[in-house]
Amino acid sequence: MIRDHFRVLVVNLSSGKGKFIQLDGRNSVVGGSGLAALLYNTYGLPDRPWNVPEQPVIFAIGPLTGYFPLMSKTVCSFKSPYHDQYTESHAGGRSALSLFFANLDALVIIGKSERLCSVSVSSRSIAIQDVNFMKGMGVDETGKLLRGMASGSGHRSIMRIGPAGENGAAMANINVDTYRHFGRIGGGAALGAKNIKGIIIHGDAVFPQPETKEYPKIFSEVYKQVTATDMMKKYHNLGTPVNLQGLNDIKSLPWRNLQATSDPAINQLDGQRFATDTLLRNSACSGCPVGCIHIGFVREMFDANHRYTFKQVSYDYEMIFSLGTMLGVTEPRSILNILDEVEKAGLDAMSGGVALAWATEATDKGIISEKETGVKLSFGNAEAYQQAIEMLGNGSNEFYRLLGQGSLKAAAEYGGSDFACVLGQEMAGYATGEVFFASQTLSFRHSHLDTGAYSYDQKNSEQDIEGVVEFLVKDEASRAFMTSMVSCLFARGVYKDELMTECLTSLGYDQIASNIESLGVEIQKLRWQTRIATGFTPEAITIPKRFFKVKTWKGSIDAEYLLSLKSAYGKAIIDLAGDSR
Repeated sequence: MIRDHFRVLVVNLSSGKGKFIQLDGRNSVVGGSGLAALLYNTYGLPDRPWNVPEQPVIFAIGPLTGYFPLMSKTVCSFKSPYHDQYTESHAGGRSALSLFFANLDALVIIGKSERLCSVSVSSRSIAIQDVNFMKGMGVDETGKLLRGMASGSGHRSIMRIGPAGENGAAMANINVDTYRHFGRIGGGAALGAKNIKGIIIHGDAVFPQPETKEYPKIFSEVYKQVTATDMMKKYHNLGTPVNLQGLNDIKSLPWRNLQATSDPAINQLDGQRFATDTLLRNSACSGCPVGCIHIGFVREMFDANHRYTFKQVSYDYEMIFSLGTMLGVTEPRSILNILDEVEKAGLDAMSGGVALAWATEATDKGIISEKETGVKLSFGNAEAYQQAIEMLGNGSNEFYRLLGQGSLKAAAEYGGSDFACVLGQEMAGYATGEVFFASQTLSFRHSHLDTGAYSYDQKNSEQDIEGVVEFLVKDEASRAFMTSMVSCLFARGVYKDELMTECLTSLGYDQIASNIESLGVEIQKLRWQTRIATGFTPEAITIPKRFFKVKTWKGSIDAEYLLSLKSAYGKAIIDLAGDSR
């Protein structure tokens, strides 16, 4: 069902009403990231705080959603509680396909419910239900109850938040269909500020297969490529944890709050060990034949007479880095136990783990004590981290409420900002060098997936500021187009421009197909203009001193080069957006 306009459902929680609208712009913003930015410019309040009721939370998909493999992501955009600026988060699961079968290109939620609620939407209706009895419930229990409340057939996706989101933690995430998340940067708090505990999307519409002769041919070709290439086999076999050994070998894997970048203990928790000791099964987002989601198992005693219940927990590289190596925990099941607590609380695993790594070093240095943390934090003490995660999610005291706003917020109060591992937000797990550190510090989502900077570091040793900045800007534009489609970025090696052109043409999107490169640049520009309008300035973001002490296989970080690179990249972003400052 190809259309030039967007079909958007706008739900106003304050009035309890919703309306379906048509919005032009398909050939200029495409969908996903571009559509989300367009909608924020339509409904957002860039000069108002992130938690005022009128601020929108936006979910958007792209033109190839439902038609091709791995076009399986949804973009969630909002004004972030982390830095009070416009941002995005991306998630898979069944969310994209459910929105597609609900005949929606986007869902926009504005206003605030008087009481904790769930929002159910479909192609024809909305329903807002009082779920105040779920207040304080963990993500897993909330999911069970929402599934029991949901009715109707078709593709269904359930999003929900945990205590962290209700408490306004800036690192609260949105759980999507149990094993996927809108992570980082505080999407859970954005929903919590609206008194939303959960969102149920019913994909109850039916669409005919495209009638063009080209469509089945190109679909078969895409399917063959995403299932037959070695790259995709990597994601299905050991998955992203395969990167642990390689990054440790080149001294680029953060250990114990980035006090080291490699450790012999890697053989206790590398990808092979996780698969051998904990892997239960693989899963996949809807519309994806690869199955990159690796689900391990943990057991929990519910009776003193050694009676256990088994729980399934999805894991990947980032979670093992943040809750394993960054905390000095090297036993796979212990890492999964910590991760299980993270999931219950509705916290982002990377931000939560990196924040606790800072708190552990701050404890070691005598800056904070058990008085603040409630438990003796020490690297490798998995049981203590399980308890700390629960307290962080619940905001149990002033210290944890402050830490939940970010490591630098806590460090500003207690000290220790020099060793806070924050690059715009708590770092991702790639201590590869100056290019990655500068990129994550200033990239749009402060994400390792905004550009291929971590890969650039590994392939290039020369210091070329102009060349690096050119690469970062161009690479981000390409990814901005992909996240407007919305493609899983694991598929970026398959969905080259030529193949993307064929896919779009087979569905009738000729104008988009003939302007992929220029549209990527325009979407990139629109996103940055939107971000800058909400307060982004490159100069305001600093790089803590810990990053200047890092050593990789290339040697010590060059502080002058890193700072020069950050400055040049920041200027390029401002120039790209057309800002006159």
